[in-house]
Amino acid sequence: MRQAKLGRTSSHRRALLRHLATQVIAHGQVTTTEAKAKAVQPLVDKMISLGKRGDLHARRQAAAFLTKKEVVKKLFDEVAPKYATRNGGYTRVVKIGTRRGDGAPMAVIALV
Repeated sequence: MRQAKLGRTSSHRRALLRHLATQVIAHGQVTTTEAKAKAVQPLVDKMISLGKRGDLHARRQAAAFLTKKEVVKKLFDEVAPKYATRNGGYTRVVKIGTRRGDGAPMAVIALV
């Protein structure tokens, strides 16, 4: 699958997606553009899969990607156990119309 470039350099894009994934896990949902929501969805799902695995290596992999230690703790202690019986599909992207300023298509990415 081809990754969306989002009009950014690779380092800027990586930082944006890391931060967005961190915020989705921390707050449960984030309002952003459709393209960003679709780009971050597989990353959030992967982080939750790491949280479900629960071993030290998975915790270190999540800590290397997410930007805040307290979010890693929340992922492993609160978020991942809720999805113990679910086989994937931990996030949902809901389109909410266009942004007033520039007409960009907006969406909410939320944990199911």
